[in-house]
Amino acid sequence: QVQLVESGGGLVQPGGSLRLSCAASGSISGISTMGWYRQAPGKQRELVAGITRGGRTNYADSVKGRFTISRNNAWNTVYLQMNSLKAEDTAVYYCNAGFSLFTEGPYWGRGTQVTVSA
Repeated sequence: QVQLVESGGGLVQPGGSLRLSCAASGSISGISTMGWYRQAPGKQRELVAGITRGGRTNYADSVKGRFTISRNNAWNTVYLQMNSLKAEDTAVYYCNAGFSLFTEGPYWGRGTQVTVSA
């Protein structure tokens, strides 16, 4: 089992920045990818960004150039740096861990709320 705990969400004005963190524990040696998904009210959950153990990344078109995913060398923390935030980025952001850069893995955090509003 893998446990994921997100932190760093909050309220920010349009154009501002936030940095999300996801701390992983448990059987993380078998995990090859980690990522961030988000779900806005009334919408389906969508992939925001993913990263492999080797550092390969994948981003949703809507966040390319604004968001950056990274991980630490111990492969137990993943970050999402979010810049130039827009109202449409408002959502609950979930950390995910698994085995593919493009599909959901089996492990989820509880989520952290990001609200972009003036």
